[in-house]
Amino acid sequence: MEVGIIGLPQVGKKTIFRLLTAVETEKMDAEKTKAPLKGVVEVKDPRFDKIVSIYSPEKKTPAHITVVLMPKIDKDYIRSGEFYEHLEDSDALCHIVRSFEDDAIYHIDGTVDAARDIASINAELILADLVFIEKRLERLDKDLKKKQDKEEHKERELLDRFKGQLEKELPLRLLELSDEDRKIISSYPFLTLKPIIIALNVAEGDIAKDVLPAEFLEKYLKEGSYFMQTSAKIESELASIEADNEREQFLKVLGIEESSIDKMTRLLYEALGLISFFTTANKEVRAWTIKKGSTAPQAAGAIHTDMERGFIRAEVIKYDDLLALGDEHKVKEAGKLMVKGKDYIVCDGDILQIRFNV
Repeated sequence: MEVGIIGLPQVGKKTIFRLLTAVETEKMDAEKTKAPLKGVVEVKDPRFDKIVSIYSPEKKTPAHITVVLMPKIDKDYIRSGEFYEHLEDSDALCHIVRSFEDDAIYHIDGTVDAARDIASINAELILADLVFIEKRLERLDKDLKKKQDKEEHKERELLDRFKGQLEKELPLRLLELSDEDRKIISSYPFLTLKPIIIALNVAEGDIAKDVLPAEFLEKYLKEGSYFMQTSAKIESELASIEADNEREQFLKVLGIEESSIDKMTRLLYEALGLISFFTTANKEVRAWTIKKGSTAPQAAGAIHTDMERGFIRAEVIKYDDLLALGDEHKVKEAGKLMVKGKDYIVCDGDILQIRFNV
C-alpha cells in the first residue's frame, strides 16, 4: 500500500521524503521531471524494538510501507490533470504544509499561511472529485436514455449523494458506505475518499507548540484528517547524530520525547488502516503488516498462502503480557498463551505462532 506525499513548492517535501526513506537527494528528480518518486519507509515501532531486546534474534525485520513523492503542486501541474492521475494509485495522502518563516525561501503565494494552504489543497481535491462525478453522471444519463439499467440507476443515486456531499465542501470519507456502495465505486479514483495526513512543517522553536488554532484543528479532525507537526530542519540535524545518547540529549533540550519523523511513520501506517503482528520463529523477530480487522487465517496468509489454506490454529501472546512477564516461557507458565481459531480477529501487537497443515 502507498502513501502519496503532496504539497506546494518549497514546503519541505523532499527533505521529509529523504528522512523517511533515506533516498539520496541527487536521485530525487521528481520536481524536475514531473514524475513521482517511490521510496520504502521503515515503521518505527517501539514494541518491535522491545520484542527484539527480549528474544535477541539473529535477524530482525520491521514493518515497511511505500511512500510516493509527488511533483510540486502548481497551477500548470494541476491544469495538466497529471496531479490527479498520479494520486489515483495512492491509498492515503500526506499533505506537507509550510508553517516556518524564512526570507531565503520563497512561498508561491508570497506569504506563509498554513491554514490558507491546507484549505487550498483540500479545495483542489474536492474539485477533482466533483469534475469526475459530473463527467460520469453525464455518461450515465446518456446510457439510461438508451436503456434502463438497474445497476446504473444505483450508481447514479450514489454519485448524486457524493455530489451533494462535495458541494457542501466536505470530503467523501465522512460518508457511511455499504459494501455494495464500495463495490460500485471500486474502480473510481475519488481523492477525498482517501485518508489524509496533514503534516505541518514548523520552525525549530515551534516544534513543542500548537501552531494552528484549536478550532481550526478541530474542523479538520472532524473531517477525518490526521494531523501532526514536524520540523524538517530539526529532523535533519537529528539524523546527522549517530550516538543514541547524544540524540536523546538533543531531543531533551528541545523538550520533545521522540523524533517526529518516527511518529510520522506510525501515523502513515495507521492512516492506511494497517496493524502489525509479530512472529519470533527461526531466530527472527518479524513484523507482519495486515489490514485492521483481519482474521487469524488472513494473518497467516500474510506469511504464506499455504499457511492460510491449511490453517489449524493460532497461538497468541499479547504484547503487554510479554512485556510484563519478561519472556515467552514465563508467559506460558502463567497460562497467558491463548489458542485461537479461524474466527479470531488479530489485534495490533499480537505475537503469533501459526499451526497449519497442507
